[in-house]
Amino acid sequence: MKFPYLRHLGRQNGWNRVGPLARLNVCDSLPTPLANAELKEFKAYTNGRPNNHTMHSHWARLIEVLHCAEAMKELLEDPRILDVAERPPVNRRPEGIGIIEAPRGTLIHHYKADEKGRITKCNLIVSTTHNNEPMNEAVRWVAQHVLDGEKEISDGMLNQVEVAIRAYDPCLSCATHSMGQMPLVLEVFDAGGERVAELVKDPT
Repeated sequence: MKFPYLRHLGRQNGWNRVGPLARLNVCDSLPTPLANAELKEFKAYTNGRPNNHTMHSHWARLIEVLHCAEAMKELLEDPRILDVAERPPVNRRPEGIGIIEAPRGTLIHHYKADEKGRITKCNLIVSTTHNNEPMNEAVRWVAQHVLDGEKEISDGMLNQVEVAIRAYDPCLSCATHSMGQMPLVLEVFDAGGERVAELVKDPT
């Protein structure tokens, strides 16, 4: 997986986070009343400063879910929702770049196609890719503060690794394995590269 970063800040300092927490940090208000009231409480927690508490991603996600529920109600009550919409003309181009905001974060798609419409190049930077560095940093924190020096790995320790990942990407754990299975292997190595502990989680 790629590790994208802001070039002028460099790899060490230029990585970023996307998703609910990032979105609420940069917006001033929400257009639905209940969600907007919750946003004000969210902003008050840090006195209006950016909220960088990783676990508050879940709080931000709940505020966005509330906003979506309110917005859906407004749309369902809008008679224009069933109006006939004209499709704009489409001009085929050999190259296209699209950037859109999705529930998990910013998606960047870049495609090139030949004269028959076949894709010849595809470069994607999706939400999980944006959050790759912060997810690794979160797991590193757990390793240094929870697992460091331990010879035995408990389910509670393993759960903290999963919690660190799910804060950024609740879908990652279920999107990368077969349905009904969750194989996870946690290994701890000492400074000399020798494995000192292992825990395998596989309910099957």
